[in-house]
Amino acid sequence: MNFVAPDFMPVLPELFVLTMACLILVIDVFLDQRRRHITYGLAQLTLLGAALLTLFGYAQASVVTLFGHYVKDAMGDLLKLFVYLAAAAVFLYSRDYLRQRDLFKGEYFVLGLFGVLGMMIMVSAHSLLTVYLGLELLSLSLYALVATDRDSPVASEAAMKYFVLGSLASGMLLYGISMIYGATGSVDLQVVSIAVARQGANNLVLVFGLVFLVVGLSFKLGAVPFHMWLPDVYQGAPTSVTLYIGSAPKLAAFALVMRILVDGLGALQDDWQGMLIILAAASMALGNLIAIVQTNIKRMLAYSTISHVGFLLLGILAGTAEGYAAAMFYTIVYVLMAVGAFGMIILLSRTGFEAENIDDFKGLNDRNPWLAFLMMTIMMSMAGVPFLAGFYAKWVVLQAVVNIGLIWLAILGVVFSVIGAFYYLRVVKCMYFDKPEQSEPIQLSLDTEIAISANGLLLVALGLYPTALMGWCATALSLKGLA
Repeated sequence: MNFVAPDFMPVLPELFVLTMACLILVIDVFLDQRRRHITYGLAQLTLLGAALLTLFGYAQASVVTLFGHYVKDAMGDLLKLFVYLAAAAVFLYSRDYLRQRDLFKGEYFVLGLFGVLGMMIMVSAHSLLTVYLGLELLSLSLYALVATDRDSPVASEAAMKYFVLGSLASGMLLYGISMIYGATGSVDLQVVSIAVARQGANNLVLVFGLVFLVVGLSFKLGAVPFHMWLPDVYQGAPTSVTLYIGSAPKLAAFALVMRILVDGLGALQDDWQGMLIILAAASMALGNLIAIVQTNIKRMLAYSTISHVGFLLLGILAGTAEGYAAAMFYTIVYVLMAVGAFGMIILLSRTGFEAENIDDFKGLNDRNPWLAFLMMTIMMSMAGVPFLAGFYAKWVVLQAVVNIGLIWLAILGVVFSVIGAFYYLRVVKCMYFDKPEQSEPIQLSLDTEIAISANGLLLVALGLYPTALMGWCATALSLKGLA
């Protein structure tokens, strides 16, 4: 039997990130604290290089390689580009924050790059085995990142909770994968899809496998009732790590749901659609209602994330090309909003002070009108105020649900969206109508100020002209064969 070497060209961005992460790990050992900026610069160059490789090799058709374990397609390439963008913004916003707290170490950037590699593998997974490998690489990086601040008992507790509950979720997912393998005889998603279409819901092992997979995915997404880790981890982790966890991994989680449920188990749509309806309704309800009583802004944004996951699931459960494109658009817009919101918390923090409470934003307009405007834009976009990106994102997922006849679910989404506007507007009220409790000037480096400004203005641009990104999402899915 002749061995045929796989085509490694589609995997070039992953190989580049892996090589650079290992190289940076070695280089960082020989750097003293004064030259730690070299590690930061190399991490940013790695993301830039990966983005260029992905752009130059942008997929026009699906290519499967590595013996059926890896797929390169337009959906994967588009999501990867936004993963790089989000990770680059996270590194930039976190730089001064880490330096002020003596946490500016190579581990943060190396673990961040390994996390990005895990996300890239998840995004391009074509087998259940690759899905699990990518997910574990990301998860292990995140567990270590949460515990970065060894002197903080709160961060250590958050890391332990995250590790225990994350391990439980991984176990559920692995158990589901083993049942799917037992029922279909393969981990290749294409073979699984054919076998599932042939067997349908008649195979009880297949249905049980689906249930375990949905539970595992719900843990990773933070959907109710599997959300218990999210608020504690968001609040307990250093804000630079919360920024990382709350942004780019959501793109990988969306890809994970698409690869497993749509590509692999599409024939069982009637079964997983019912489960996602319950998860979406519960997430929108609980996320928005509990966020109202929060005084810690990181915890408030954690419950906000849970509610946004509910809206994201609306597009996927629709089971249509328009729904998938809407969910993809929603995920990208949410990541841009989360990067901006957590980035603003970091920028208002300083040595010995964490801007973690909503009251810390009081009178921000008096201290820095431009930052107050950007934060208002981000909060209103999250609330779904018209002419901002968040409004159009919610509009298209609700439209997808209405188009399949689930009008009651769309009405539920609108009601909880209105309820949710309260806690976002409370932050705006604090910034513009309350007297500042802090008087220290807010000092930002030029590159950070440019980045946060572009972040906020991009939400305005996507709100006024959303069709460019929406069209890009629809085209990516049509090249994938879903539209």
